[in-house]
Amino acid sequence: MHDIVFLFDVDNTLLDNDHVQHDLGAHLTAEYGQEAHDCYWKLFEDLRRELGYADYLGALQRYRLEFLHNPKVLRIANWLADYPFADRLYPRALEAVRHVAAWGLPVILSDGDAVFQPRKVERSGLWQAFDDHVLIYIHKEQVLDDVERLYPARRYVMIDDKLRILESLKQSWGERVTTVFPRQGHYALDREEVRRHRPADISIDAIGDLLGFGRERFGG
Repeated sequence: MHDIVFLFDVDNTLLDNDHVQHDLGAHLTAEYGQEAHDCYWKLFEDLRRELGYADYLGALQRYRLEFLHNPKVLRIANWLADYPFADRLYPRALEAVRHVAAWGLPVILSDGDAVFQPRKVERSGLWQAFDDHVLIYIHKEQVLDDVERLYPARRYVMIDDKLRILESLKQSWGERVTTVFPRQGHYALDREEVRRHRPADISIDAIGDLLGFGRERFGG
């Protein structure tokens, strides 16, 4: 039983995923043209609505069917697999993880597919930084029993850029969890999205702001 477990989301919490998407879009336009760019992102958003999470490789599979006779399409997967994700970690993100590790166990709790999301966590250096404490689900807010079984704790702290997720954890765990909302990425900066959900216990402008916090800020 841990005294406290710090649960970190990945995309737009520790890693600037908006920047990754921008780079992918620029690559598609430069190498395959605007039509291919628009087609891929439409398929990507359709699949996100269908699955509930971002599936880059799944969208690429569907994209390939649209351009089945273009062999160049196959190289997009290599671009994604070899992307330098470590360069997209937010400033002081790893320092923030090490900072809170003085009081409890840091664990990645992320959503995503079973291939590309683990690749992203590995290539960014996060898997090693979290000492193999990595959980990736389809909908993490629906598997909190699994989180408690694997990482039992008296108290949890969830750091996530989506207020929807933080609100759901608060409803499930109540005062056992402190929610932290880094205002990073398009979800966190979407005023309508923010308005629809309960505010987090703590809001910060950037993940590196955790370096200014002491243990007492997290309650319990």
